[in-house]
Amino acid sequence: MVRQVRAVRTRGALVRAAAEVFAEDGYALASLPVISRRAGVSTGALHFHFPSKDLLAREVEAAATVSVQRLVVREGAGLQLLVDVSRDLVAALAVDPVLRAGFELGGDPSRKSAEGPGRWWCEWVHALLREAQGAGELARGVSPEAAAVAVVASVAGFGRLASRHRVRSSSPLLEQFWALLLPGLAAPSRRRPVLPGPRAAGTDRTPR
Repeated sequence: MVRQVRAVRTRGALVRAAAEVFAEDGYALASLPVISRRAGVSTGALHFHFPSKDLLAREVEAAATVSVQRLVVREGAGLQLLVDVSRDLVAALAVDPVLRAGFELGGDPSRKSAEGPGRWWCEWVHALLREAQGAGELARGVSPEAAAVAVVASVAGFGRLASRHRVRSSSPLLEQFWALLLPGLAAPSRRRPVLPGPRAAGTDRTPR
């Protein structure tokens, strides 16, 4: 049991250290010895858990995808859910190196990955907007596909800002983004979602 706990801790330390190095240096320049030193483990232990850098990157992507999947599990639906999740995703990207690296690995030109949190997030946004259209939440003529591209690209950009400025500079920008997008996106007859300002712990934001 003690050995299993130690192995889990070692594996977790390696994933976090790898995420930090991938996010800082990119996949191509990331060095396994640097990752092992940052994790505080030997290179032998690293190779025991992850025989290659690619397998380590895949583990970072898998862990980041799980984080995004957990983030979207909450009450709510439609545009309000999309607004709320986008706010919390940007905040999480500011403080979670594994989540941040998972997204960046998918766009790294030195590594073509078809998996990862970026792809899952894109598919989730597409599906949610199609559901919103079916429920009559979208304005007439709005394409769920085109709207999803705008949302996914913008949230990714705000997330990058958040990672560098600890969300303080990107949160107001995200709120302005939704203030500009929602009037053209939401059907006039439906209630306008609450904008994604900072949320205090233990509070819940509901549509007006």
